Amino acid sequence: MPLFCGIDWATEHHDVAVIDGDGHVVARGRVGNDAPGFAALLTLLAEAGDSAADPIPIGIETDHGLWVAALRETGRTIYPINPLAASRYRARYAVSGAKSDATDAVLLANIVRTDRGAHRPLPADTEAAQAIRVLARAQQDAVWSRQQIGNQVRDLLKDFYPAATVAFADLDGGLTRPDARTILAAAPTPAQAAKLTPARLRRLLIKAGRKRYLDRDIARLREVFTDTYLHQPPAVENAMGIHLTALLGQFEAACTAADELAEAAIAHFEQHPDTEINPSFPGLGMLAGARVLAEIGDDRSRFADARGLKAFAGSVPITRASGKKTVVLHRHIKNRRLAAVGSIWALGSLRASPGARRHYNARRTVGDWNQQAQRHLFNKFLGQLHHCLHTGLLYDEHVAFPPPLQLAA
Repeated sequence: MPLFCGIDWATEHHDVAVIDGDGHVVARGRVGNDAPGFAALLTLLAEAGDSAADPIPIGIETDHGLWVAALRETGRTIYPINPLAASRYRARYAVSGAKSDATDAVLLANIVRTDRGAHRPLPADTEAAQAIRVLARAQQDAVWSRQQIGNQVRDLLKDFYPAATVAFADLDGGLTRPDARTILAAAPTPAQAAKLTPARLRRLLIKAGRKRYLDRDIARLREVFTDTYLHQPPAVENAMGIHLTALLGQFEAACTAADELAEAAIAHFEQHPDTEINPSFPGLGMLAGARVLAEIGDDRSRFADARGLKAFAGSVPITRASGKKTVVLHRHIKNRRLAAVGSIWALGSLRASPGARRHYNARRTVGDWNQQAQRHLFNKFLGQLHHCLHTGLLYDEHVAFPPPLQLAA
């Protein structure tokens, strides 16, 4: 009779339950969240009937961490169960609302026993894909942190230092530019910025890595910093300067981390076999390609068809039908990291791909909003990417977006 295991994951310990095909508990116990605890788990599974030829599948409420990595190395099938889905199953076995870690372990085992076909197992990604996932997600987190801290810096500058926002507002990168961060760190108050000499500004720009158009930008910065603006009282201005210096320290660390992690993610992505397919798509550069690979992995059996990948990314709508009423809505339950790449991919493709531009304009013509048209284009790209990954073919503009007959003629 087949066996199934459920692990109620916690910080310090884990409750384990093994059940048979009829749902009867064969073995149960509590193990620690350490190497001896993992050895105790393997012993419990072996005593219940686990074998190398037929490993017991496991349901667990997480898809990452040391325990999941160790379980993956044993070669068994792992089903990461969403905690929200697990809570919905709980009412099937106990309508009273009772809950305990031991019963949750049995619940997870029963989910694998009865409904494992409705849950996607942990993908068998290669070690290279897992490393890219770590770096790409860390880089994306650093970018989000940089944006959050940058917004705080910008709001603070509006309150006491308008010259800084004027000086760097029209430049590519804005406050994230190295020269902007260097000058603000050297002159965190408007009074100090007004005292910056041309020689001092030149040294700061060179320190930030600038080599071109120094004289032009020095003259412009001098004009901006010495212009007339409203000022806070001196004591308040100095206090805000101290606050700005502290924020700039965090901002510098976030910008540096984002740049270094981007280089590392691209370097790892260049060594992966998918590096030829992903960047062949218009608008999908090396970093965006690494993010896409990080989220979908390189296990080709993970998504049986393109629709599964589109649902995972949230680009395909969700339909709610009841009786005579049918509503088509935007999907909110999705992989938000992959969805974040979607808008970057779609916008970047509008200049690089005439077919993508025609598709986007057609969606706008029928009444789609800008975000809707981008999401529809991203949805189309995902279907093409799924096909290319499974066939090993590169992106072909004429196959992806056949030109109209008049253009073809």
